[in-house]
This record gives sequence, structure tokens and C-alpha cells, in this order.
Amino acid sequence: MKQVGIVALFGAAALFGHEYGPDPRYTAAPGDDKLACSTATCHTSAKSGGPLNPAGGAVTATFSSGTTYTPGAAITVTVTVSDPKNTHYGFQMTARLDSNQTTGQAGDFTAGTNQIVLCDNGALKGKSGCPTSAQVQFVEHSYPTGTHVGTTPYTFTWTAPATNVGPVHFYVAGNSVNNDLQADGNDHVYTASYVLNPAVVTPVTLSSVANAAGGTTAAGIQSGSFIAVKGTGFTSSNRIWQGSDFSGNNLPTSLDGVSVSVNSKAAMVWYISGTQLNVIAPNDATTGPVQVTVTNATGATASMTANLQTYSPGFYVLGSSPYAAAVHTDGVLVAPVNYFGAGYPSRPAKPGETILLYGNGFGPTSPTVQVAQIFSGAAGLTNMSLLQVQIGGATANVSFAGIVTNGEYQLNTVVPSLPDGDQALSASIGGVSTSGLMISVKN
Repeated sequence: MKQVGIVALFGAAALFGHEYGPDPRYTAAPGDDKLACSTATCHTSAKSGGPLNPAGGAVTATFSSGTTYTPGAAITVTVTVSDPKNTHYGFQMTARLDSNQTTGQAGDFTAGTNQIVLCDNGALKGKSGCPTSAQVQFVEHSYPTGTHVGTTPYTFTWTAPATNVGPVHFYVAGNSVNNDLQADGNDHVYTASYVLNPAVVTPVTLSSVANAAGGTTAAGIQSGSFIAVKGTGFTSSNRIWQGSDFSGNNLPTSLDGVSVSVNSKAAMVWYISGTQLNVIAPNDATTGPVQVTVTNATGATASMTANLQTYSPGFYVLGSSPYAAAVHTDGVLVAPVNYFGAGYPSRPAKPGETILLYGNGFGPTSPTVQVAQIFSGAAGLTNMSLLQVQIGGATANVSFAGIVTNGEYQLNTVVPSLPDGDQALSASIGGVSTSGLMISVKN
């Protein structure tokens, strides 16, 4: 009997209703009760009987990965029970290896709301999983004794085995009840099974690794700055990181199973698509050739060499325009008036005003920013004296330059005296320069 508390362990009522969830092995899987709780001790009275899978109802499961799994990847599972009469439901599911569907546990379940995961011995699954002697897991509904089960769907997580184990069989039983907490013949039990096959490994190729900012002449990348990795076969996803990808203050090192390492250190993954990844290179004092490796959700990998430099300056770009990413101190974009249309106000810079330029690769800061964790503040350049910025060929005074958030440098720059029009922007530090971008100026 599973551990459900003293009240649930005593009295005949504990045998009926199972609002707190059934004992293990009621899914109709090999080695489980073939009647899946459609018996006198579960949800059908001995007098009235009651067939398994009566007409009109069903239990179904859907998997966020479709009909495949990727080794080591988490999948969202949704179980739904329907019935022509009853409106409250419970369930139990298990996952088994194709090679041993009786005692071969496949992967790992994580319970959702009003759910628990039991081991084969009836004990709750612990932080380290189930013991080897009772490794088969059962995820199921669980409500306080004497209450009523809820309505579906039930949603939970299944994490696939770390390696390809072949087909995985899922067995699920769903019960629909009339909420009287009794086995009176009005409850109905349904079963279903599903198979997930290992996903086909998609080859990964790399074509380039470079500074993710624009207007740079640097041939390399810099620790702590954004880099763009281009190639093919990375993923079918197309997204940037979101709140759920973070672990506390730690930035994600993988999105949808896609990860990047630079010199064998995990990069922070900001954006993924099939042909481009934007990541923040990890902290590393190494300079010179290093290996950049991409691993996708199917386990495929590809590597190429990049040059890790102390300085690799570049400015971010406003969309597909020729203008460097810059804002006035009031937050308005620096560009010709209404250049980006409604909703994105812009105006040119005025000589003598301070504008905020954004880029990356401008070198070490004090204090050093730990790029694996969320940073918000101002860490100034260690070698500020090496920095030179020019607008329209004239030297611009920079009152501050440093990292203000992960992978992003800010340069507070005074616009020199210049005529109206688009003016070339360039910066150099440590012998490495930027070129090719513009600042719009109007007196």
C-alpha cells in the first residue's frame, strides 16, 4: 500500500474511490493488473460488475514531442479522460522499455498539480528517483482523503533516458467517477497505450563563428560577449530565452536541447533557430584558437575553430538599417525622424549631446562580470585609456564605457561638432577597430 497517511490506511473506505490515487500497477501494462482497477476493490462493485473501456468514453495522452523522444530531453505529457456520464477523473501512467515492458523503467516522471509519482514498492519517488529494486514509476492523481478528484486534463513531465533505448511504451488508465467516493457500479475505467520512438539524429554543420555585433573588423570573438554561430540542422525551434529557461539567477546554457561550448566551457544561449544561434561566450582568460561546438537536441554535434581575443569590438545595429544601436538619454532612438515608423520614435543626434551607444567586445571590465549569472549594473572598462571613438572623423569624448547587462557594453558618448547628415561611426581598442555603421546628426 502506498504512503498516503494514516486516515487513508484504515477502514473499508480506503479501498474505494481512490481520491488519493491507486496503488502501483493499475495501468494494464505487462505485469500490471489487466483490469486496471475496474474491480470490486477499486471502481466497480462486486455486485454490479462493470466492463473495462465501456462504450462512449476514453483516456487519451498527448506528448509535446509528438511520436518521438530525444535522449535526455523533457517532454510535457497531457492526459485527458472523457465519459458520457461522469465528469470527475483520475489516472495512472507508466513508461516501459520495449525490451522489458514488465519491469524495465524508461525515463523519469515529474508530477504536476494534484499528482504524485510512486515507485513499484508503493513509496513516493524521492529526489534520487526510485530504488533499483523498485524502479518502475507510476505518475497518478492524488487528492486529500475524503475530497473529490478533479477534472482533466492532467499535465506533467516525462524526461527521456539519457541515451537511445529504442521504443518506449506508455500505458495509461483513466477512471471517471460520480463523486460519491464509493464503488457502486457508476464508475468507468478506460485504458490506452502509446509508443514513442527515438528521434532521428539530424546532422549539424557549422559555417561561421563571429562577433554578433555589426560593423566590426575583428576576425575573432571575445569572452563575455555575444557571438553568432551559423550553420544548419541546429533545431526546429525559433525563439529567444524566456523566464522559464532561467534557474534562479543563472542564465540558460541550453534552449530546447541546443547548447554551445567555447573552449569546452558552456556558453549562455540567448537565441536559437535552424541556421543561427546567438550566445554569450563564457568567462575565459584564454586567447588564441579555441573550439566552438554545437550540440542539438538529438545529440548531434559539430565543431569549428574560432579565435578568442581580448578585444573584439562591434556595435549593435538598429534592425537592418545602417545605423548603430544608439539612444538619446530620454530613450528615443538615434536615427532620422520616424525612420522606423509608428511605435518606434527616432530623431538624429545633436552635436554636444550625450548619446548611449551599445555594442560588445570592448574588453575586460572592473569588476569582472560573471556572464553565467544575471548582471545589472555598471562595470567600467579596465583599460579605458585604450578606447577611441570617432563620429564623422572627429574624436568623440566617452564619459563611460563598460558592461551594463549580460553581453552588452554601453558607451556614453558626446557627439562632436559636425554638419547635418549621416556620419560614420568607428571605435578602436587594443588595436582592433569597428567600421561601416552610421550616426544620424542634425544641428
